[in-house]
Amino acid sequence: MVAPVVARQVRNGIEESVHRGDIVEADVAGRIIRQLGDPDRLVTLRSTVKPFGLVALIEAGGIAAFDLQPDELAVMASSHSGEDLHVRTLQGLYRRSGVSQALLACGSEGAPLDELTAARLARDGEKAGPVRHMCSGQHTVSLLLSRLRGWDPTEYWRSSHPSQIAYRAAVAQAYGTTPTKLRTAIDGCGVETYAFHLREVARAFAMLADPSAIPADDARSEVAASLTIVRDAMLANPEMIAGRHDRLDTSLMKAAPDRLLSKAGMEALRGIAILPGPRSGTSEAGATGMAIKIEDGDGYDRGTWAATVEALRQAGVLDGGALRDLARYHRPTILDPHGRVGAETIAEFVLAPVGELIG
Repeated sequence: MVAPVVARQVRNGIEESVHRGDIVEADVAGRIIRQLGDPDRLVTLRSTVKPFGLVALIEAGGIAAFDLQPDELAVMASSHSGEDLHVRTLQGLYRRSGVSQALLACGSEGAPLDELTAARLARDGEKAGPVRHMCSGQHTVSLLLSRLRGWDPTEYWRSSHPSQIAYRAAVAQAYGTTPTKLRTAIDGCGVETYAFHLREVARAFAMLADPSAIPADDARSEVAASLTIVRDAMLANPEMIAGRHDRLDTSLMKAAPDRLLSKAGMEALRGIAILPGPRSGTSEAGATGMAIKIEDGDGYDRGTWAATVEALRQAGVLDGGALRDLARYHRPTILDPHGRVGAETIAEFVLAPVGELIG
C-alpha cells in the first residue's frame, strides 16, 4: 500500500515536496475509530515505548524505595531536550538513590537537543555528557531497577541483563503479548526497541489515556494502577516530557492541559493518549489513542508537526485557543534572512471515521 500524502511543502504556490504517512485512532477495546492509510503498518516504537517501560520500575516498588516524585517519573518517560531542568531532576534522583551518573551508557550523540543549551555549553567550552542525552531518563529506569534488585549495573543495556528483561516484560504486557513473541531491534541509544502494528500503538495509548477502562478480564488491567501513575506524572509535567522550546509533545500538552498526552519517537512516529471528555461536535467521548507515522522519517519535523495538529483538530480534540497556540506547528513556515515567509507546510488529508469507510 502506498501511504497517502498528509502534508505538502509549498513555496509561493509551487509544491516542492510531500510527506506521506499513516494515522490510526483506536479505543481501549482496540476498535479503530478513524484512520488514514494502513493501520497494520509495522513500526518500531523507539521512544514511544518509554511510558510503558517505566511501569517495570513502578511495579517493582521503585516509588517507595526511592521516594520518586512525579517530575522524576515524567523525565524517565521522556525524550527530553537536555536542558538544565532535566539534568537537575535526574542528578537529584541519582544522589538520593546512590546511583552513579557515570554508569549511563546512552552516549551523548546529538545532546542536548535544546539549541539554547547547546549554544551555552559551546560558549563555555563544556562538553555535553550522557545525562543530557534524550534517552538518559529511560536508561535511569534500568539503573534504578538494578539498584533496587541488587543486580550488577554494568552493561545494564544488554538485552540479557535482568533490568532489560524486566523492561521487556512490561512492554509485552502493555501490548497484550509475551516477551518471547516480541519482535526487537536495537534503538539509537543502545537498548532494545520493539515492533508493533500502528493500530496496536494506538490502542496502547488509549489504555494509557484511561487505564480504568481496561476490561477486568484483560491481563493489562493488572498494571492499570501503574499506568495511571505514569499518565498523571506526565500530564502534570509537560516540560519534562520534551522541553521548553519548539518541542511539539510539550506544546500539545500545555495547549490542551489534562486533555491529552503526547510522546514522540524517532523516525517520525508519535503516540497520543486522548483522555475521556468533550470534543468539538460531541458532548462526550471515551478515551482513545492515536498513532501517527510519517513515511520519510521527517527530518525537518514539519510533516509530523502539521499532520499531528491537523489530525487532532479533525478528531475534535483541538479547537479555538488551542489551535491558535499551536499555529506554528499546524502550518510550519520557513523564513528567509529578512524574516519573510519563503515556504510553508500544509496538512492535507481527511481522517475518515471507519464506519464511513466500511459503509
